[in-house]
Formats: sequence, C-alpha cells, structure tokens
Amino acid sequence: MASYSLIWRRSAEKELRALPKDAIARLVALAESLRENPFPQGTRKLVNSEHAYRLRSGDYRIVYTVEGNRLTVEVVRVAHRKEAYR
Repeated sequence: MASYSLIWRRSAEKELRALPKDAIARLVALAESLRENPFPQGTRKLVNSEHAYRLRSGDYRIVYTVEGNRLTVEVVRVAHRKEAYR
C-alpha cells in the first residue's frame, strides 16, 4: 500500500502549539500514523462532510481530510473535544 503525504494546515499547527506538551507529542505521533493508515480503528466520518474525519486521543480530537486520488491527508484542526467542532 502506498504511503500518504501528511499536510498540516497553519491553523492546526497553531492550535497544536497551544496544547500541553504531553498532548502535543501524542497527537503528532497519531497524525504521523495516518500516513500509513488514514482510517485507523476509532476513526469517525464527520456528518455533512464528504472527506472529513475525526480521530480521538484522550480529550483531544484531530480533524482531517483524506484525498484518495492524491494520497494526501490534511490535518485541518487539533482541539480539545469541547472546541473541536465549532
């Protein structure tokens, strides 16, 4: 299986930097794992969206899109669960 490229939106990078250090390391590792498998166990498709998914890590969520024809995973949002869908 081909490897996907991982792109971080600038806004997602900014949100990530504002999180606690232990959460940052965990979320970056989780996002990097999306290169090999963009749909790991626990992934949920977002309602009313064609290509957006969310992945949970404790109280935090990674919201990302997958473009299969270009083998690209784009991290759109990284936020606490109470803020992730606003």
